[in-house]
Amino acid sequence: MNLERYSRQILYPGIGKEGQQKLELSHVVVIGCGALGSLHAEMLSRAGVGRLRLIDRDFIEESNLQRQIMFEERHVAERLPKAVAAAERIQRINSAVAVEPVVKDVNYSNIEGLIRDADLVIDGTDNFEVRYLINDAAVKLNIPWVYGAVVGAYGVQMTILPRVTPCLRCVFPEMPAPGTSPTCDTAGVILPAIAVISAYQVTEAMKILTGKTSQLHGSLIQIDMWENRFSRLRIDGLRAQSDCRTCVQGSYDALDASGGQLVTTLCGRNAVQITPAPGAQIDFADLASQLHGLGEVSYNRYLLKFRIGDQEITVFPDARSIIKGTDDPNLARSLYARFIGA
Repeated sequence: MNLERYSRQILYPGIGKEGQQKLELSHVVVIGCGALGSLHAEMLSRAGVGRLRLIDRDFIEESNLQRQIMFEERHVAERLPKAVAAAERIQRINSAVAVEPVVKDVNYSNIEGLIRDADLVIDGTDNFEVRYLINDAAVKLNIPWVYGAVVGAYGVQMTILPRVTPCLRCVFPEMPAPGTSPTCDTAGVILPAIAVISAYQVTEAMKILTGKTSQLHGSLIQIDMWENRFSRLRIDGLRAQSDCRTCVQGSYDALDASGGQLVTTLCGRNAVQITPAPGAQIDFADLASQLHGLGEVSYNRYLLKFRIGDQEITVFPDARSIIKGTDDPNLARSLYARFIGA
């Protein structure tokens, strides 16, 4: 252990020398290396977490630089994957950390393998579909995970200890339908709100990794940085009351192939079709309002078309979408998450 490097952290009674040793022996998986995930990765590496696996499907774009602190203008020019650029920065920050970049789309077929050997999973994602995947896989494998989300100046955070605390589905039994929730690409986002939620998430992660679970806040925290609002919704007893399909009944719907998105490359059309889980419905007027000003939007009773840059997204009433202008499933899923939501 590098006592000098971590001396100020060791001085803090909540960590101490024993806690620092536990951090160095810990393995954390960060899913999503965008605004939240890049902050998570930097703080965890500076804290001395021994092993990090960073997972993200996307490349760095210029619009990321306003809020994704690990990335620089040169990364945009080099078209580096976010996970790779984040791993390179961590190696420059703390060469003692074993960091593994994984450039993959997280889905029902691979998530268990990606997190199985982790001590903790921390959420840096931008869509509900992946969060429900994380929740089901983490509860099934009995791995703690830390949820957080930010849109605009508003953020939420909660911490899940499988079979001890409520899980994500206890609090939000149904995943919001595509097109019903704002995203950072439709409502914007500011870095200070991201920093606050990331700070909560990483602090909760450090409590778990050092064995101080009695210090977890046990709440759904909600913060609006612009309107100066803060609330804590106590959720301690919610699991016992919820009869949750995931953590009480042991039914892991998100891990079922029929419960997630189906992504199909349309041969010869330079297009990818995304079919969400059954039951989704789109309100075209609401979605058009969210997309207004971001690109060209038009709709009728049968479909909505949205053009941005070189891509055109055609959305159908059941939320099935065709993304024209790419045959890359990862890019198509990213565009769907950014503008349609999931």
